Amino acid sequence: AMINLFKKTTILFLFLYLPFCSMAWGVLGHRIVGQVADSYLTKNTKREIFKILGNESVAMTSNWPDFIKSDPSYKYLDVWHYINLRSGLSETDLKNYLATDTVTDAYTKLNWLTAQLKNKELEQDKKVLYLRLLIHIVGDLHQPLHIGRAEDRGGNGVKVNWFKDPSNLHTVWDTKLIDFQQLSYTEYATSINYTTKAQRNEWQAEPVSEWIWQSYQHTEKIYAETKPDSNLSYEYNFKFIGVVNQQLLKGGVHLAGLLNEIFN
Repeated sequence: AMINLFKKTTILFLFLYLPFCSMAWGVLGHRIVGQVADSYLTKNTKREIFKILGNESVAMTSNWPDFIKSDPSYKYLDVWHYINLRSGLSETDLKNYLATDTVTDAYTKLNWLTAQLKNKELEQDKKVLYLRLLIHIVGDLHQPLHIGRAEDRGGNGVKVNWFKDPSNLHTVWDTKLIDFQQLSYTEYATSINYTTKAQRNEWQAEPVSEWIWQSYQHTEKIYAETKPDSNLSYEYNFKFIGVVNQQLLKGGVHLAGLLNEIFN
């Protein structure tokens, strides 16, 4: 009986552990984006979101699409978290591709979710699901390795060490760099959330294709400057933490702009 119990516990642990392996921005990253966004929502948007999510904040709801990865009935959502793009695209190449993109990916599904949520007649259960997904996917599109290459699954296949511990490039960008700052998500959001009205207006006028182009430029640099099997530590953090912080901040401002557009 003990062996059976041990087996069951191990299997349960593996199931609980699985969703955390492939997240975009880990738990903290998504919450930081949500917390920043929350500070730029209009009163009306906040009221409408409250009708859908109740007391669950934008920051706290943002992780739901990763947590449910352990439920097989939501397997179809896996491909909604990223968009694969090959290396060496110009801005024109990338935006032309997006203009005709029909693949099920983070770009096409974000556009679809936005249109759905603008429909006032949408059923409540769909509103909850779609809003959670939209909040999450906006975060994903600002994590450069979610706009990575198909052949290595967005850096999951690029083995590196993080302070001598085996890891991969995707995980370093999802969680390791953010966790290394040793801040809670509210502390982190407070520490980076400095924008001017002019900056916010400029960022919020950018279409989603522009967010992807900006992330993609970081992606290209990250691939070029991270050698497989290298040992990443203080120097890597020093080099890239500015990009992490800027992407989290832009993610929050973009998310607020999109939510205000949907609900106002």
